[in-house]
Parts: sequence; structure tokens; C-alpha cells
Amino acid sequence: EEQKRLLENRPDQPRHAKVLRIAIIGAPNAGKSTLSNQLLGRKVFPVSRKVHTTRCKARGVITHQDTQLIILDTPGLTNPLKAKRHNLDEAMLTDPWDSMKHADLVLVLVDVSDHWTRNSLSKEVLKCLSQFPHIPSVLVLNKVDILKKKFLLLEIATDLTEGIVNGKKLEVKSALKQDSRSSAESPLHITRASPPESKVPGSPFGQEKNQAQEGSGLDKSSDVGDAVTVEAQGPKHHGPEDLKDVKGWPHFQEIFMLAALRGEEVDTLKRYLLMQAKPGPWEFHSDVLTNQSPQEICDNIIREKILEYLPLEVPYGVTQVTEMWEEGECGELLIMQSLLVPRESHKRMLIGRGGKVISRIAREAGQDLMNVFLCDVRLKLKVEVKG
Repeated sequence: EEQKRLLENRPDQPRHAKVLRIAIIGAPNAGKSTLSNQLLGRKVFPVSRKVHTTRCKARGVITHQDTQLIILDTPGLTNPLKAKRHNLDEAMLTDPWDSMKHADLVLVLVDVSDHWTRNSLSKEVLKCLSQFPHIPSVLVLNKVDILKKKFLLLEIATDLTEGIVNGKKLEVKSALKQDSRSSAESPLHITRASPPESKVPGSPFGQEKNQAQEGSGLDKSSDVGDAVTVEAQGPKHHGPEDLKDVKGWPHFQEIFMLAALRGEEVDTLKRYLLMQAKPGPWEFHSDVLTNQSPQEICDNIIREKILEYLPLEVPYGVTQVTEMWEEGECGELLIMQSLLVPRESHKRMLIGRGGKVISRIAREAGQDLMNVFLCDVRLKLKVEVKG
């Protein structure tokens, strides 16, 4: 009731209100929901190692003094073929695009621990960015703590930006100079480029790929230990170019490197986002953390655990039905939910030997719900085969 009242009421407005709407996009499982939760300081969005944990477009709200950040946590950008395989709604394909339409800034999240995908942006991400070239974008390299060879961050950043950040060639400094340590252990600093004298117009895909590489400002044959300083040079633009040969995006304004799961450098990104906010009315009351209803948060958290503990495609066929949602005599929340599965074999998997799997899901989901709702939660789950 309180959440409903806060969402329906007109937001409280400070005297000099500022706001920033942030779309977080990236390939499935890049860590978008984990980053959103860390920025919010509470677990609001479901997180799992499996792809497509986020099924809907949800908003997280950070209110700091006179500034409100609205995080548009979106499903991972995917294509119709993969959507069909994972039994995804059509909204999963359109929600990220809808979020971009309302965004003032876009964070593109890349998982640097995935050596198959880390050196190029996915075609869906590139398509999204090229469709909205007027929206400022920031590159966020996630899971850097897992990457053992830190010097690879230089190569990844160059590939993903086509060597250009904020209209300037990348300026790279390494602590290798006067240091005998190996490049794998050496800290790497990619300093952010200063703003160009004139804003680069048009779609970034007007530039030829080889020009982007020439404009990278990184002589790969030279010693990485030398700082590379170069003059400003925005990407040159020609006619539209087929995305198939494009790996990066030369219009990122900044690069951030962080480990969202551990919260490393998330505060640095948060400070940057607060600084980017522009004067404008708040969208939500300052006490609102998310626009989701408590039931939606509950569904998402239970679903997260189902994804975590069931193999392969099995969890994607589970339907959740809330049978009971009421407050107990001592203020505790009583929830009962039925989990409907398509096959008897899936039911056995979800229950587990001696009820171990379903008990673990109920216990862990119940604990997460207590942390979210800040009250005692008694959660009961029952598993049935769909009629």
C-alpha cells in the first residue's frame, strides 16, 4: 500500500531539481542488473549466471540531495532466434529500444571476462547505438577483477571505441615505465580524453574502419610503458556503413572499468552520473527505490533462484502464480506461490531429492525478500505440473 501510494502521489520537488535517465544496455548476462543493484545500494533487480534473468523493463531510483537518477534496467539485447529458444516475450526484443527513447545517457556494459565477445560490441548493441547517436554514451568494462592479464584492457578499450573517446584519440599511460614488473601485473590507466572543440555530428557508422584504427593513437609495436599523447581528432564521416565489419563505437564520452559484483569503482561511476544530471522535475518521490510492485520484486527474486538451480532451458518454462500475499499478526509477510512446470520430469528436478532444491530456493529467496522489504518473510513454494 505504501509503495502504491508513493508511486501514485506527486513527487516531492526540491528547489533546484536535477534528473538523469540512464539506460543500461549490453549483451545478456553482462552484469546490468548487478550494476543497477550496486548503484541503488539494495537488491531490487534479479541476478543470475543464466542469460535473460531480467524479463521486463524496470526502473530503479537513486535520489541524492537535489538530484534523481532513474536507472532503466533492461533485458539483454538479443535477436528473435535466441528469444524463441528461451521462450521470451516479444517485449524482451522491444523493451531495450523503448528505454533508449527515454534515456538522457546510455551505459554500454561489456563483460571483459568473456574472451569470445569482449573485443567487439554485439550487433544488437551497435544497432541500438547507431539508431540513437544523439544520446551520450559511456563504455563500462565490467568484471575486470576476473581478468588476470590486465594489459588486455588496453586492447579491449581500443577495439570497443575504435581508438576514439570523446572525439579524441585514446591517451594511454601505463605504470610499466621504470618498473620491472610484467605487463600482466602492471596497473593501466586510460585517461579520459578532453572534449573536442566542436561536437562531432551524425551517425558514427559514417567512418571507415581502417580510419578508426589509424586514429586510435596507439602504436601497438611501441612499448606500452610510454604514455601516448595525441592531438584531438574526431572520427571522419562518410555514407552509412554496413554493421558487419564494425567492432566498436567511436562516440563514447568516457570509459569506466569496474567489478560490479564486488562493488569496485561503482561509486566512481555513480559520482559521474550525478554530475551529468540536468535541471528538470523529478519523476518519483524521494522515498521510491523502484517502480516495481512488491509482488513483481518477489516474483523476480524467486525466479532468479529457479534459474540458478535448474539446468539448461528448464527454468524458462516455469510459470509463477501467487496464491497468498498477506500480513501476519506480528507484521511478517506471508507469501505462498505455486510454480507450474510443463512436465513431470521438471517437477522432480525442481523439488530435488528429499525436497532439497525447492527448500533451498525458498530459504534463499525468503532471505533476499527480508533484505528488500525490511521485515520478516515466511515464503512457501509448491510445485505442480501445468494442467
